[in-house]
Amino acid sequence: MDRRRLLASLAASAAALSAGTAFANTPDAGGAISAKPAAKPKPRARNEALSGAWPRSVPSPISRPGVIVVSVGRRMLFLTGGDGTALAWPVAVGRSGMSWKGETRVASKHVRPAWQAPASIRGGRGPGPVIPGGAPNNPMGERALVLEKEEIAIHGTSPSMRGSIGTAASAGCIRMLNEHVVDLFDRVRVGTTVIAIA
Repeated sequence: MDRRRLLASLAASAAALSAGTAFANTPDAGGAISAKPAAKPKPRARNEALSGAWPRSVPSPISRPGVIVVSVGRRMLFLTGGDGTALAWPVAVGRSGMSWKGETRVASKHVRPAWQAPASIRGGRGPGPVIPGGAPNNPMGERALVLEKEEIAIHGTSPSMRGSIGTAASAGCIRMLNEHVVDLFDRVRVGTTVIAIA
């Protein structure tokens, strides 16, 4: 799969997964079951993720400098420095069963990439539409760091996905606020090591 189609499919997956509203079947006053919006997850992590100045300088989670470290459990991305510190940004990580751990590298960098749903999201249906780069409904956002891991990228957000930062919401990609991914994009190069930890 060429990089353009990969980026298109990554963005479509994220949008498809993020755009749906969760519903719960609940009995109404007459005892009938009706679909009502499910309770929203507690907003504490999201509110913290969307407030304050980022990146923040924090103790580095590993001793190797110049490495992107994604902490799935903490829902944070770190860029390690050589002095025992790292820059930290809040992120959205893969939902249960879709997050990953291990080591890979940045394979390519893209500005305002187009997106198309990947095969894992389409469920056997055809390729679907390509959402142009820069479109307000494009889930890839302003920048994407495509990893040497099939259909996985560190990327920005669409306006409707900003609230997912600080949660486990993606199909495996690492999602950042656009202003954060632009900052990270300018600090790293192709070949940068990326490590996902618990």
